[in-house]
Amino acid sequence: MSYPSRDEILSSSKGWVASFLNFLPGLGSGYLYQRRWKPYFFTITANTTWFTLGFFLQGDSEPSQSEQIIGISGLFFISIVTVIEANLAFKNASNKTKAQKEKIISSKQKGWFK
Repeated sequence: MSYPSRDEILSSSKGWVASFLNFLPGLGSGYLYQRRWKPYFFTITANTTWFTLGFFLQGDSEPSQSEQIIGISGLFFISIVTVIEANLAFKNASNKTKAQKEKIISSKQKGWFK
């Protein structure tokens, strides 16, 4: 029994599902769906850093409306970057696995007329 490669696992997932899961909560859930742990932990670290930075810069005062917009737009930016990255990784893995399958199929063709 052979185990699937990382690219085979990634290409077997749906790209739009991973992108949607990365966008909606904005916490990198699509990376869990794709079984990509490093980008997931990087996204969690970026979100935690953004929250912590906002918390300490705010101090004891109530955040103004512009500060709230900056905080939300930062989280929106992180989620958009993860959506694009997850979709590109899916497409690259799909192209690699298609090329490998075509290479295997063409190498298996034996017979009288090649």
